[in-house]
Amino acid sequence: MNSLRALRNSSIREALNPTKVSSLCPLYSYNQRRWLKPVDSAQTRLENRTRDNRLDKLVAQIRKVNIVLEISKLMSRKKRGPFVSLQLLSRWKNLVGLNNVSTGAFVGKYPHAFEIFTHPCRRNLCCKVTEKLKELIFEEENVIRECELDAVRRIKKLLLLSRNGVIRVHALRLIRKELGLPEDFRDSVLAKYTSDFRLVDLETLELVSGDGDGDDESLCVAKVEEWREVEYREKWLSEFETKYAFPINLPTGFKIERGFREELKNWQRIAYVKPYERKEISRGLERFEKRVVAVVHELLSLTVEKMVEVERLAHFRKDLGIEVNVREVLLKHPGIFYVSTKGSTQTLFLREAYSKGCLIETNPVYDVRRKMMDLVLLKNRHSRELLLETRELERHVVVRFDEDWEGERDGDWVLPILEKTD
Repeated sequence: MNSLRALRNSSIREALNPTKVSSLCPLYSYNQRRWLKPVDSAQTRLENRTRDNRLDKLVAQIRKVNIVLEISKLMSRKKRGPFVSLQLLSRWKNLVGLNNVSTGAFVGKYPHAFEIFTHPCRRNLCCKVTEKLKELIFEEENVIRECELDAVRRIKKLLLLSRNGVIRVHALRLIRKELGLPEDFRDSVLAKYTSDFRLVDLETLELVSGDGDGDDESLCVAKVEEWREVEYREKWLSEFETKYAFPINLPTGFKIERGFREELKNWQRIAYVKPYERKEISRGLERFEKRVVAVVHELLSLTVEKMVEVERLAHFRKDLGIEVNVREVLLKHPGIFYVSTKGSTQTLFLREAYSKGCLIETNPVYDVRRKMMDLVLLKNRHSRELLLETRELERHVVVRFDEDWEGERDGDWVLPILEKTD
């Protein structure tokens, strides 16, 4: 009797087994499937965004220029002369950010930036920076020095943009190049203009002059507010339409879904606390996020090339009051910002500032950096003229043997030879 009962229970369990039921009846597994809404996160927006090929290409070009400048900087730090062996260059591969290409192969691609020659004594391949690149590096340093007052104005606006008039020096150091500051800005700029800002401690910079009064009143006008005034005056738009609006430049190929225009129109009219106003933020997630958009928009407007790495914005979150998922907010507004994923980092662009991959309103620092990029991107073009120039210089070269070159120098074959004479 017990055996019959156990057999009956086992048959019932097998009949109720979902795997067997699903094999016998496919609709069972279909009905049991749980349907979820598609995830709308920062990562999915980043993957599904409309690409801007020109800005992506610009990021790839800037990365090449940065590697060239990093190699030239390492070479300039060598005290034994302007020459470095390719053997030593190979050790700098990880320092300059070369992953899949050897350093020797990289410098060989850019003959207008680097000159490769055979050492007359050691008979090994050596490399040095060309005179054209040296001149442009020197020109950039001079332009940054000449535009020092503009850099001071940017720092003051950044301090006025902060919640308490305080910015971390470490955060400034990370975007030093973007703000057009010299490499020694702590000693050459921060210590010089003590009437505008002061170092509270080693890593804290505080605003000295004003809370938006007097001379600082003109500094408290955001770039987007200047655009609104032009729109209101020249296009005869109503104040209701332009008071809180932002310039929208949707990328080519952007798919406008149903209801997008209406949502954008309503978002443009949302009132918010402007970036230079130190007031309590009114309740409402949309108003808070719109202020974050305004703060990041102004920060990008203060940079020389209207671009910055997304990761570096995290160092300004506390000081500027943007303690949210910045990337998620930026990706919600493809008509204002563009995030490029070319390279190892994500680069944020102010879309209104660019047209066909070039900055619309240029400045002296951007112009000299563009010259560097054009020189690097020449690659092997016009290399015949470059070869003729090199041969002409070699006719006026003297080989000096001022030291005893016996023995190795830890792989550094930089020798004081082949110096040009007047």
